[in-house]
Amino acid sequence: MAENLSKSEQANAKRNNQRRLLNKFVDYPVKILIKHGFTPNFLSYCGFFCSVVVAVLLAYGGLHFPFQIAWIVPFTMFWAGAFDVFDGEVARRTENISKSGAFLDSNLDRLSDALLVLGLIIGGYFNYLIGFAIMFLIIMISYVRARAENEGIDMKGVGFMERAERMIVLWLAFIIEYWIYFISNLLYGAPFTLFFPIFTIVFTGLLILTVIQRLVYSFKALSKIEAINES
Repeated sequence: MAENLSKSEQANAKRNNQRRLLNKFVDYPVKILIKHGFTPNFLSYCGFFCSVVVAVLLAYGGLHFPFQIAWIVPFTMFWAGAFDVFDGEVARRTENISKSGAFLDSNLDRLSDALLVLGLIIGGYFNYLIGFAIMFLIIMISYVRARAENEGIDMKGVGFMERAERMIVLWLAFIIEYWIYFISNLLYGAPFTLFFPIFTIVFTGLLILTVIQRLVYSFKALSKIEAINES
């Protein structure tokens, strides 16, 4: 029981630290969005639209665009992640949290994830098998949380690769991939193409770790609840 309590406290501490850090960056833009009447659902659609644009650009080799337009993919990816944060913050600060809005946001997030993976597959950054495995793991991460929360378990902050972390990791990987590709091609006349395959292995491993973390946490929490109910 001490171990379960410790993990719960760690999850709460992680959420609190993330919230404090998040507030520093989003406070001003969220105030502007609220002032001009932007609704959480509208912001969710904006984030989804940005994800669609990123997916299409990736399908056309967006990480290897010419230098003048190479910024488009990471720039749009940044805003996809930003809107994903803004919609929740606007909902909380305006007390406009609703089940329908949460349902819309969750489904748009899953569609965005699927489109991004599909764009990476079509663009040749993932092969079909790896792309399928990554999509399966992302769905499992979401499903385990949904199923556990349906049983009354608080899953916020549980697992290393929540959606916000996945978006940040992919955003950084896109930037690194382009610069390695560009600089190696400029200096040596041939692009270095090993970064993204290596990143894919690491990314897949982190997704697997997150699924395991959530499964173990959920199982222990449910076992604890059952033990309390039986006593």
